[in-house]
Amino acid sequence: MDTFNYLMSGFGVALQPQNLMLALFGAFLGTIVGMLPGLGPINGVAILLPFAYALGLPPESALILLAAVYLGCEYGGRISAILINVPGDAAAIMSTLDGYPLAKQGKAGIALSLSAFSSFTGSTIATIGVVLFAPLLANWAVAFGPAEYFVLMVFAITCLSGLVGDQPVKTAVSALIGLGLATVGVDAVTGVYRFTFDSVNLADGIQFTTIVIGFFSVSEILIMLEHTEKGQKALEQGKRTLFNLKELLFSLGAIIRSGVVGFVVGILPGAGATIASAMTYTNEKKIAGKDGKFGEGDLRGIAAPEAANNASACGSFIPMLTLGVPGSGTTAVMMGALTLYNITPGPQLFSEQPDIVWGLIASLFIGNIILLLLNIPLVGLFAKLLNMPNYILIPSIAAVSFVGVYAIHSTTFDLILMIALGVFGYILRKLNFPLSALILGYVLGELMESSLRRALSISQGDLGILFHSPITKALWVLAGVMVLLPLLRWLRRRKQTA
Repeated sequence: MDTFNYLMSGFGVALQPQNLMLALFGAFLGTIVGMLPGLGPINGVAILLPFAYALGLPPESALILLAAVYLGCEYGGRISAILINVPGDAAAIMSTLDGYPLAKQGKAGIALSLSAFSSFTGSTIATIGVVLFAPLLANWAVAFGPAEYFVLMVFAITCLSGLVGDQPVKTAVSALIGLGLATVGVDAVTGVYRFTFDSVNLADGIQFTTIVIGFFSVSEILIMLEHTEKGQKALEQGKRTLFNLKELLFSLGAIIRSGVVGFVVGILPGAGATIASAMTYTNEKKIAGKDGKFGEGDLRGIAAPEAANNASACGSFIPMLTLGVPGSGTTAVMMGALTLYNITPGPQLFSEQPDIVWGLIASLFIGNIILLLLNIPLVGLFAKLLNMPNYILIPSIAAVSFVGVYAIHSTTFDLILMIALGVFGYILRKLNFPLSALILGYVLGELMESSLRRALSISQGDLGILFHSPITKALWVLAGVMVLLPLLRWLRRRKQTA
């Protein structure tokens, strides 16, 4: 009953006119930022944070604004992923696998509307979870140490074998390339320059924006140029811009399952929406079996990752609020907002300043409703982007890509690197190497390496720490299963053809 009363008081805070307007503004701005390749929620929240503080907003209002931007970015990331095969951020990578094929089939409107509903449902499931299970789940999440995180990353990498097609070797090679790219730059522990080729421009590593825009955007431009004046005849706007009841029921199970999984992954500090979307996509592909058309335009392939990444975003507030540990990079920035107001996140926050905590939680419900009402009516407008001829679409994509990459360091080196990666990505696509596995390997690489080194530092170099706890043992078993499954499928196919 106390929880219900606190939540009602939170709605009293969130429904104040000023906070409602901030939620609306944040949701709209977040959707726009999420659409722009490479920006993502971290940049969106980081850009607005100093403005929120400079405007003198009270802490609960500032958090409501930043949370709305966060959720809006998660919604917006799917738009460019579906329409032009360029994910707005890492969490939207999985949405390209079936979203873009659906767009090529003239079902862009259906994919956009279903993904918006999936995002809403996943976020709502997770927000209910935040209300009901925050203390319990926070205690469980704190059991994950560096060894557990390393093995979790290994498990996530092995999950890639089931993501794209039936070519686990090419998927593994792509993931290894991504892991290799993540090692470029100065070693954070020893200060040694790694794979920089004596270039000071690579000292900070290869930026995610350069990686994702190069491999996805530039390679897509090169693919589009193959069609010259004829354009992409497969990209035709369909007559429907909304999903029907049959399509909803077909995807509903995947949406609910993925929302739950995304929430659980979200409460693990550092795990993030990228892992959640990858895990749920793999899970739904295995559940569908031979009846699924994953990678070819299966609605569940867009519903599952969208429900998961939005649920993960909401779940990431649990460790931030209850432990003072950011659940994601974006909540780490939001923790900076709390420190600006001299507020220390942690268990005492619930008792000392409940208006801030419960106002934020209530605003997640309100923000989700606002985003659904914003996104569904705009589906037709987004889908019409597909009618743009290549001579307009290609320069537009190129302009956004160049501006996004140049904004990082304002150097031409980043632009040259982006083009080089784009050409490399184009070659990989022609050879049927999945770029999604490469990007996921890159995203997971830094956390994987840092977790391993921290674990070995704690154990003084003893590898036994990676197999010591029940959690690591269970994850190793699951990773082994994920490695064996593609091999068993290959042996079964070979036996059938013999």
